[in-house]
Amino acid sequence: MPGEPVVLIERHGDVAIITLNRPAARNAVNVELASALVAAMADCQDAKCIVLTGNGTAFCAGLDLRNLGTDKLMDLPPFIASVTASQVPVIAAVNGPAVTGGFEVALACDFIVASTAAAFADTHLRVGVYPGPVLVELPRRVGMATAREMSLTGNFVDAETALRIGLVNHVVPPEALLEFALTLAQAIAEQPAGMVATMRRDWDETGALPVQQAHRRHMEIAREGGFHGVGSDTLNENMNAVVARAKTQGV
Repeated sequence: MPGEPVVLIERHGDVAIITLNRPAARNAVNVELASALVAAMADCQDAKCIVLTGNGTAFCAGLDLRNLGTDKLMDLPPFIASVTASQVPVIAAVNGPAVTGGFEVALACDFIVASTAAAFADTHLRVGVYPGPVLVELPRRVGMATAREMSLTGNFVDAETALRIGLVNHVVPPEALLEFALTLAQAIAEQPAGMVATMRRDWDETGALPVQQAHRRHMEIAREGGFHGVGSDTLNENMNAVVARAKTQGV
């Protein structure tokens, strides 16, 4: 009888929840999980937002070096790249430790929300593996000095520290994490999908450019996306909806 899938997918309207599901192994990545995550990301590209989380007490403990399923790391399916390449926004809902490769999965998402039980560490050096995307992504989140400290020491950062240094956007109680992330995802899913996709491209292309070049490229991307402006009637209608929504949020 086949075992339970190592990756689960749930649909909540236009939002997909992808759950890493090897809780006994703290959701550590082997060939089976890597393959399943790549497939799940591809299957969920018809959603308007994705929430990525882990089952049990960990988000992802990194690579399962005891049961990797291959002798070469390079032969693992590109599970981190599959998250990075998502054409729709991905929110990491980190419910416990996110370590090394698991940390890189979280960093591949658009942003991170964490429970109070979350912790983050880059332990590549301690296991003798040269770091992957963390060397690029982490300094962009927390600044070069803090990124160097995390990667050179391999020390863990708790949820409150992660919030203070800008690694995560929110910290909530464990029992509230998924609902909180889902609420954010549903708010994103309400936005015009084409404009969301262009904005994400804009950030990716302009984020590392000098400011004047960034402004020029931003205008080019807006024109390429066909966003030349909207009529006053549409603006008035949209503004009324924004005002109504603000009132529901106590503003």
